[in-house]
Amino acid sequence: MAITTNTQPPADAVARDAHWSAKMARLKARKLPERSLRLCDDDEAKKSATDAALELAKARTAARAESVEQGITEAAREEWTVTQPDVVAAQLRLDQAERALEHATVVLTFRALPRPAWEQLLRDHPPTEAQADQGMEYNVETYPAALIAACHIERDESGGEVPGMSEQEAQELLDAWPDSEAKALFTCALLVNQTMRADLGKG
Repeated sequence: MAITTNTQPPADAVARDAHWSAKMARLKARKLPERSLRLCDDDEAKKSATDAALELAKARTAARAESVEQGITEAAREEWTVTQPDVVAAQLRLDQAERALEHATVVLTFRALPRPAWEQLLRDHPPTEAQADQGMEYNVETYPAALIAACHIERDESGGEVPGMSEQEAQELLDAWPDSEAKALFTCALLVNQTMRADLGKG
């Protein structure tokens, strides 16, 4: 009499495999984090945007106060507020000011490196003996420009990635900018690699 062997895995094992496969696919699909540094030398554009935002806030406050006097219910108050002429005009001025500010602003975007690339960059720029004695883990003279160039990403108008900042260009900016801005440039590239997006939970 032939013995039939069931070679099919248990249904619960199949379900577990499918569940983990779906979760693993989500984990692998996660995008590397990005961080932007916004630079604007147009003080007038910044002031205009700030003033316009304050004007809108005042117009909204006045409109909401009037809505109470008019007996507008709380549920309908926001919709009523945004349609008031003073609020509409203030919103238009803010939109225009923000467009002008955006046009005057240069945005540098940085994306975190995968861990092997991050570690390789550290190996490529080891601290000098004196720097190591001070507890530094990289060469402070060469590593900042290398990190900035490695993390910088540039996109064209369609959103497609195009060649970005070179290491030489990064060093030129670090040397030409004031200390505070040079530090902000390096810090932005550094933080995007060190900011944790995971929630470790309460255990």
